[in-house]
Amino acid sequence: MSMLASTVFSALPDGLRSDLVGAFNEITRNYREHRWEPAELNGGKLCEAVFTVVDGHIKGQYAARSSKPNNFPDACRALERNGQAPRSVRIQIPRILIALYEIRNNRGVGHAGGDVNPNQMDATVVLYMSKWLMAELVRVLHTLTTDEAEKLVEGLVEREVPMVWSDGPNRRVLAPGLTRKQQVLLLLLLEPGDSSEDDLMRWLESSSRSTFRRDVLRPLHKDRFIEFDPERKVIRLLPPGVVAAERIVP
Repeated sequence: MSMLASTVFSALPDGLRSDLVGAFNEITRNYREHRWEPAELNGGKLCEAVFTVVDGHIKGQYAARSSKPNNFPDACRALERNGQAPRSVRIQIPRILIALYEIRNNRGVGHAGGDVNPNQMDATVVLYMSKWLMAELVRVLHTLTTDEAEKLVEGLVEREVPMVWSDGPNRRVLAPGLTRKQQVLLLLLLEPGDSSEDDLMRWLESSSRSTFRRDVLRPLHKDRFIEFDPERKVIRLLPPGVVAAERIVP
């Protein structure tokens, strides 16, 4: 598990934290690979983990691992009766959990006989409900703004890029024949949040800052693949850049 996950959910027991972040990353990975049925099925695992976190937050003591109540919708509704908890914890998160669990059980995913086959539309709903739930947990546990929580959640997404070798602070793109632009996109795909221009130059063994900016960073910025701040010397991968980078990965 990433250091960021351990920091963001440091209040949770190791097992529960692993269940939560693991289920979330299964959803994002399956969605990225267009595996709609697993992406939707894993929404059930996330529901159970989030419920366990919320239940523990209300009670003041977290369970060691996630568990499923006998009647999941009724257990979520029961949380609403705790008037001392914040509205997000006792009403908004539980109601999203009920909706997400309904998709998992009754849209042709959890068992035979559902009236809708697994599809991208339903998987997209599962993905963004999951991101909202994770961001809301981060916001509640750390008293952050929604924007700050959302950025942290994006950093929790684990991407596997076998074409990039990592060893501590060092990175190397191993695939031959890639352009400098493609290598930058792959390197940024593994870096949550902002990345340092100096790090990118070091990883690509580029000695000329002016040439690197002219031939690589500014064209990528112009194409809206990255957001490049030359004053702060930081780069952030934008959504079109994520798509372009993932197309490079076999």
